[in-house]
Amino acid sequence: MKAMVLKKIAPVETKPLILEDLPIPKLNPNEILIKVSTCGVCHTELDEIEGRKKPKLPVVLGHEVIGYVEKLGSKANKFKVGDRVGVAWIYYACGKCRFCRNGMENLCSKFKATGCDENGGYAEYMVVSEDFAYYIPDVFSDLEAAPLMCAGAIGYRALKLTEMRDGDTIGLYGFGASAHIVIQLVKHLYPNSKIFVFTRRRNDEPSKLALKMGADWVGITGDASPKKIDRAIDTTPVGLPVKEALRNLERGGRLVINAIRKETTIPELNYAIHLWNEKEIKSVANITRKDVQEFLPLAAEIPIKPEIKKFKLEEANEALIMLKHGNYKGAGVLKILS
Repeated sequence: MKAMVLKKIAPVETKPLILEDLPIPKLNPNEILIKVSTCGVCHTELDEIEGRKKPKLPVVLGHEVIGYVEKLGSKANKFKVGDRVGVAWIYYACGKCRFCRNGMENLCSKFKATGCDENGGYAEYMVVSEDFAYYIPDVFSDLEAAPLMCAGAIGYRALKLTEMRDGDTIGLYGFGASAHIVIQLVKHLYPNSKIFVFTRRRNDEPSKLALKMGADWVGITGDASPKKIDRAIDTTPVGLPVKEALRNLERGGRLVINAIRKETTIPELNYAIHLWNEKEIKSVANITRKDVQEFLPLAAEIPIKPEIKKFKLEEANEALIMLKHGNYKGAGVLKILS
């Protein structure tokens, strides 16, 4: 099978992913073999490639996987051959520790991430336990479904963690793959709320997309919001938006940081300005299966319409470079199955 393989940590601009022919992976008894159709391109892959999040090496990246069941392990019985399934960031959790028992399998010390700790979907085939695969609603094409597996599901988790209520004003710092799905969730779940979007450059493609998708106001990081925001989600790779979001946050408000790593440090905070008055910061760590299981039917009900930039498998390096520099809007997706 063809796969894009990462063998060493390097700047993404050096195009470190190598197209190779690998053996089709063998199945353990409870696993399914998936013929990959599409795989989303996620900012977390930049963190893996450049070493901020350490992957096993060599590794096949990719954790927004859509494909079709090709073969079943000897004890696998939840799916049948030909079923369309998705795989998300969560590849494995032990199911036994206190975190798993209390619904927080995302914090399991044995957590394994797809395309990081185990091979993912930048390939023609991948394997995963049947317990960590999901049926995909028919309303979505393979291209549309791919970003739902991380950008969408993690965005859903981040929105839940804000504890937002209808009528609250929310600020979205960054408007990439995840935020452009979150705005659709907010408009559906909280129709009386206002949405303020902060991007890196004025009138860039994400800014234009935010206005097109119904943002009430669009500015850049560093701007004062038209009014204080009650909730905020930061999906950016840099530290400054944390400080700026807290500055714009209303008393008692909450900022959720939806990023696995930051490329730059969070600037020094002034307690009286940024944290006093019971302002809160919460991070998103990984994802649970329940998040995906709750999100997919909701996404189909709305229905979520991702903005897609399509690439070929062998164009993965170019897709990641463009993602790093904000050169397309919405979500990048590799089209693998022709």
